[in-house]
Amino acid sequence: MIRTTYAVIHLDAIAHNVARVRLAAPKAKIMAVIKANAYGHGLQRVAHALEPYVEGFAVARVQEGVRLRKAGIRQRIVVLEGFTQSQELHDLHQYQLEPSIHAAHQLAILQSQTVPDLLAIWVKLDTGMNRLGFKSHEVSGVYEQLSRCVAVKKPLNFMTHFANADDKNDVKTLAQIRLFNELTAEYSGEKSMANSAGILAWEAAQTDWVRAGIMLYGISPFSDTTGLQLGLQPLMSLHSRLIAVRDVNAGETVGYSGLWSSPNATKIGVIAIGYGDGYPRYARSGTPVLINGGLVPLVGRVSMDMITVDLGLDSTAQAGDSVTLWGGGLPIETIAQWSDTIPYTLVCGVTPRVDILESTGHRVDH
Repeated sequence: MIRTTYAVIHLDAIAHNVARVRLAAPKAKIMAVIKANAYGHGLQRVAHALEPYVEGFAVARVQEGVRLRKAGIRQRIVVLEGFTQSQELHDLHQYQLEPSIHAAHQLAILQSQTVPDLLAIWVKLDTGMNRLGFKSHEVSGVYEQLSRCVAVKKPLNFMTHFANADDKNDVKTLAQIRLFNELTAEYSGEKSMANSAGILAWEAAQTDWVRAGIMLYGISPFSDTTGLQLGLQPLMSLHSRLIAVRDVNAGETVGYSGLWSSPNATKIGVIAIGYGDGYPRYARSGTPVLINGGLVPLVGRVSMDMITVDLGLDSTAQAGDSVTLWGGGLPIETIAQWSDTIPYTLVCGVTPRVDILESTGHRVDH
């Protein structure tokens, strides 16, 4: 079947990207972060591809962990948001998921349980993110309460999350590392600090476990660098086709609101993709699009189903020609910069209307 708009998930890139994590953090175990449908790449698809290479997984919510267990994933699974209601403990116990404990109401729920060794847990410490986690002055009291809690497996594990690790010059990350080490020095459980930025830029953040997220998908955690420049391979490429080529005279406008007018006579290509597929609504005129091996600029406003590009007066492009929106020779980080967003939102935003194809090393007909 000829597909108009589709994404290719290059599963062969996973082993390469995990190897890059190992190179950066050779002494740590890898907790692969596959929340939000594996950053839009497919939860079960990515989990099975990662399974031979990593020691554990991290998800945001209990339901994601249950889906992984039902799909046959056996490694440890950490639930980063933990739980909010006692009813969730049934699934956490049945499917052997390890919740983050970050608030007093969770302590109360655990203390009401009488089944011994119900859960392995991760105590989340707030070292400066100010989102989830126990403050410094709470840690010793929380540790004592959890140590007496029969429902909790011992020893306790500890984690924190960085606020600014993607800024290599921000001293806050070093302060967070020092505080976490101070707060956990006397405790014997496993520890985890580093996300992708921490893995690549902050060696001191590498403890028992590193939580590799965006870099597993071949995307840079840094705003000034692409994944390719970091030695990573993109996991997703996004494609469509030209559905029309039209002549436009100098001075004519293209698209909604007439935001772009052609300075010269040219050919305009119409591509079957828009914000209804997950292409960014706020991509500016000039955003590069790859057609027949060459880059052409987006012109005019992105609409629900279509975008338009300036092919140039001498273009030989035709309806039916393949188009790459990101991937291959067009880094997703570039598209994010032109759209005033981050690559995370682009991969997570691909909609169900886009067909998903898997590639495991062989060429895919674009």
